[in-house]
Amino acid sequence: MTDLHTAVIDICDGVLTPADALAFVSDPRFGGIDMFIGKVREHNLGRVVTGISYDLFEPLALRTFEEIGERARRKFGAPMKLYIAHAKGELRIGDIAVIVAAGTPHRDEAFKACRLAIEAVKHEAPIWKQEHYIDGDSEWSEGCSLCEEQREAEDAAKRGAAHGHDHHHGR
Repeated sequence: MTDLHTAVIDICDGVLTPADALAFVSDPRFGGIDMFIGKVREHNLGRVVTGISYDLFEPLALRTFEEIGERARRKFGAPMKLYIAHAKGELRIGDIAVIVAAGTPHRDEAFKACRLAIEAVKHEAPIWKQEHYIDGDSEWSEGCSLCEEQREAEDAAKRGAAHGHDHHHGR
């Protein structure tokens, strides 16, 4: 069989299982399997996080996941199995929020298909994340732009630490 098989799963209670993803993408034709697991972490942008709530528009999210699968098939070919699952509702620290797995005959296609899928889910799917903080406050995340700002701030901090100080040399 040379068709793309896409599993799109929405678990209301937020419980996602890597074993299910691995079982789905496993195939005797495949020498490459790649998996991305996104978990709820205990901090973000210097604030202590106690949990996350995900809300999504299910019909559009499911259609978006299917379109992502089709895009991966067109770009990397078949045979391929792609598993995309995103939790919704309340999640605690350590809970798995998203799983993307790809199985292909060769590792390079599996890596690339998995990367394409997780980036597309983050940037295109109608999924909203609300972080809950230890001080009782909560706020909706701005998604990928916030992640990019955080990455830039962390990179700047690392560059400063590498020089033994935290200021810039520019005048």
